[in-house]
Parts: sequence; C-alpha cells; structure tokens
Amino acid sequence: MRTPPAHRATTAHLQAVYPFTGEGGLGARGVYLGRDLFGGSFCFDPWELYARGVLTNPNMVVVGQIGRGKSTFVKSLVWRIQVFGRRAWIVDPKGEYASLARHCGTTALRIAPQGDVRLNPLDTPPGPPVEMDRRRGELLCSLIAASLGRDLSPPERTAADLAVRHVGRHVEVPTLPVVIEALLQPDAASAASVHTDVTTLAGDGRLVALELRRLVQGDLAGMFDGPTTVGIDLQSPLVVLDLSALYSSPALGVLMTCATAWLQAALGAADGIKRLVVVDEAWAILHNLGIARWMQAGFKLSRAFGVANVAVVHRLSDLHAAGAAGSEQQRLAEGLLADSETRVVFGQPPSEIEAAADLLGLTATEAALLPQLPRGVALWKIGSRSFLVEHRVGRDERALIDTDVAMRDGP
Repeated sequence: MRTPPAHRATTAHLQAVYPFTGEGGLGARGVYLGRDLFGGSFCFDPWELYARGVLTNPNMVVVGQIGRGKSTFVKSLVWRIQVFGRRAWIVDPKGEYASLARHCGTTALRIAPQGDVRLNPLDTPPGPPVEMDRRRGELLCSLIAASLGRDLSPPERTAADLAVRHVGRHVEVPTLPVVIEALLQPDAASAASVHTDVTTLAGDGRLVALELRRLVQGDLAGMFDGPTTVGIDLQSPLVVLDLSALYSSPALGVLMTCATAWLQAALGAADGIKRLVVVDEAWAILHNLGIARWMQAGFKLSRAFGVANVAVVHRLSDLHAAGAAGSEQQRLAEGLLADSETRVVFGQPPSEIEAAADLLGLTATEAALLPQLPRGVALWKIGSRSFLVEHRVGRDERALIDTDVAMRDGP
C-alpha cells in the first residue's frame, strides 16, 4: 500500500493540533533576565508591557526563601534596567545594596541615630494647601499609630490633623519637632475650629506628641527630626536608603515608613523619569493597619508617578500574618497582590504551598513546582499568564549582586 503524502499545515493550524506546548513569550523589548524554560530568552520591562496593554499596573511582588536567588534577581533587575534610562530608589533595611550603589557611581545613604543624613518625612510635593495638609496628616497619623501599636482615637486623630494644618500655615515645610510643639501647645483658632478649648485639645494630643517625641529626642533621634539634609542627589541612577543600623529594632516598620514617605514625596516632582521603588523586607511595614493603608495608597498612585513599586518578602504567608484572619490588616496586605500584576515566586517550602496557591490562584501543577524550584528559577505570574524563568547572572555582575560573600570568604 502506498504511503499517504505528508500533510502540510500553517503554524496557526498546528498550534490547534498541539496546544499549550509553549508560551508565546513577552517579546524582546525590555531587560534580558534569563531563559524561559519553555521557550527562548525572557525579557521584562513593566512600562513597556503597560504601554502594550499586557499589564494594567506596573507593580511587582517578589517572594522567595533565603538563598533561592530573590535578592540577586532584584539587584540585577535594578542594574540592567538603567540601560533603558530607568532609575531606582531602594529602601534597604539590611544594608545589602551598598555595593550596587558604588557600581552605579553613588553612595548609599546610611540612616542611623545621630547620623549624618536626615530625611524629613513631612516633605510633600507642591500642590494645593488642602491636598498637602491631607497627605501630611495621613502620614503623621500612620506613623503615630504604628509607634503606639494601635489605632488613634478620634480626639487624637483630630489633634494631629489640626497641628499639621496649623504648622503648614506658618512654615513652608513642616518638621516633626514643630508639629510636636503644636500638639503640646495648640493655638486658640485650632481649638475653636472643633468647638473646644486649648487645654482640652492639648490633652487630646498629648500622648500623640509624646510618642512622636521618640523620633525627635528619644532613641530614634537624628534621622527624621529636621529638614532633609542638603545635597542629596535624587537624580543619580540609584538612590539607596540604608536602614541597617536599626534592622533589629522593633521600630523598623516606623523607620521604613518614614523613609518610604520621603521617597514618595520626592516622586511628586514629576520629572518624567521611570523609576523602580524597591521596598525590601516589606513584611516589616504590613503589620500595622495605618501603615498598610498608607502603603496601599502608594501602590495605587504608581501610574500617576510613572513608578513601578517592588515589594520583597520571604513568604506569601507574611501577607496572611499581617493581621488576624479576616482583619483589615490582612485584607490590605493581600490587596497589595491585587495592585501588583507581576508576581515573581522563587522556591518556597511545602508549608507555604497552600497560601501561595490561595493568594496567587495557582494551578495544582504550578503549586507542586514551588518546593522543587532550584536556586535562580522562579515562577512568574504576569496577569493571567505564567512563565518558568531561569535567571541568568553575568560574570561581571557577580561582584555587585553577590549576597553570599560573608559565607564564603574570609579566614
């Protein structure tokens, strides 16, 4: 019997015969990051993908156990994306980005008690006075609530808000010491605006003022208690805020919020530059309700500022642990995922699989992969699409992104 002739078909028809053999990829525009294990090279640029309609927001959450390549990936992304004119600002609670800063021709700004660098978290971008008052009031109340470990009462919130508004009418840029003074000695007009007297209003704000005093005269003095240090170059390719001096402090979340607030205020300059804003160890600022609300608001403003926020955590269960089951803290922390359309998940222990599958909507196959991912390989979820990517590190990059030097080198 004669063999039938070979069948010819277009690739459009063949992919219907053999579906799902490979993801089409994101294209070649963007930063080369490595190899798509089910395709070719893998390139990524959140602004490029947003312009093409692939993404509806540019934010990213990066998750990974220690030693699986999470930090190496973030550093190489920051380093390589500069080729495209992008820049980066980083809140670095562990002091891991100093080498990268040097390679970018700058020096990490080390924030420490009684140090050489001060940042004023109440710096706000120019705008209508009402809007500036609102931003400063929200931030101030978030800082106080985080430091107190509880929500503010209505009288406390009112006293803080009135103090910020009063100071804003008399100085161009309020600072925390001036606001504290306005809380301890409120003016008659502020008291009259809420139909009370000066003594009552001072009592309402006293605990708030004493708690803020810690950032000015207590153990956290010398970091956020005055005007921003002159000469800080925000136009350099990389700005790193090194908070490692207080990494083990219970106040780390408050410090990271102050630092992030200062960066977000600087973004209001609207200079047209696309920036990554990386918050490493983001778990430290998710446990407080006020700060979680404030951080989510920052994520929602990313498109207005031309910013891609990058929140880095060890485990997805950190989002579950932000508060009690069903609490607003937990909902806000998990809401960061909804406001981050790109999720990069490096290896996770088996105990994390259920949380990962729940929060990311993983298939059974994707969930089963997570404990088996070797170092440097991550599951990427970009919108409804999934990729398995092996991150590649160039030989010349190793010195600037290596986080294991202390484990290998030395006597």
